Amino acid sequence: MTDEQQIQERLQLESRFKSGADWFFWIAGLSLVNSIIVLAGGEWSFVVGLGATQIIDYVGKEFGHIGKMIGLVFNLGIAGLFVLFGVLARKRQVWSFILGMVLYGLDGLLFLLGMDFLSIGFHVFALFMIWNGLSALRKLMSFQPRQTAAPVTAPPESPAPAADPAARSGPPPDQP
Repeated sequence: MTDEQQIQERLQLESRFKSGADWFFWIAGLSLVNSIIVLAGGEWSFVVGLGATQIIDYVGKEFGHIGKMIGLVFNLGIAGLFVLFGVLARKRQVWSFILGMVLYGLDGLLFLLGMDFLSIGFHVFALFMIWNGLSALRKLMSFQPRQTAAPVTAPPESPAPAADPAARSGPPPDQP
């Protein structure tokens, strides 16, 4: 493989890796948009959002304004967790990809309760895209650093000559 081909492959892998990590930001953001829609009295939501936040929204709605506000606080915490997964995934933390995928997968199972197959399908798609980012990251991590020539260093300095008291210049030290 030529140097140019290696560079192209690395650039493509970097793009896939970042795209996979960015899905955590989209999940968090659209989940919060869904919560704001419920707070405003809306009845629709984005399918990419979290099922956990939707459940919290609808339970909070049953308890009036204060319930909605408490639900929003919980949803901010959940969304913050997914933002954290995105930040750490962008910093090449493999475990954050894996834990984020596991939690998002479990969240997708919540949609089975409501038989919301569109949301389940989108969760599967998002998980595939995140997995694509994780697999690109693993390939990037497997690249060996290129062998370069050993750096040129200066020869070691010779030790300084021993100080000869007779060779000192200046007045002799005071003697008692």
